[in-house]
Amino acid sequence: MEFALVLPIVLAIVLALVQVGLLVRDRLLVEAAVRSGARTAAVDPADDAVRAAVLRAAPALDPQAVSVSTNWPGAQGEPVTVTVDYAASIRVPFVSWLFPAGVAMRAEATDRQEFT
Repeated sequence: MEFALVLPIVLAIVLALVQVGLLVRDRLLVEAAVRSGARTAAVDPADDAVRAAVLRAAPALDPQAVSVSTNWPGAQGEPVTVTVDYAASIRVPFVSWLFPAGVAMRAEATDRQEFT
């Protein structure tokens, strides 16, 4: 009887931990993707190449939820900044009521421009 009363609570906690793990994984992927995008932006001035590098570095992210912006303020030797915004969704069933509808993630990386 006691097990039947405690099981739903334990199950909810375990599922919530799984969802938190998925959100942490998404955060790490966003950070890796922005570093890859900054490296590509340093050697290639095309916005499409930067977005492609970001999506290649994080294939598990939903491409429609990824927003990439690049800021090239100057010429060779100047910094280029890439910003990646990602709206992570809640994917684990039965615990969506514990989390907001979506979790906004943002990462930014800067690298030195190598092209002229």
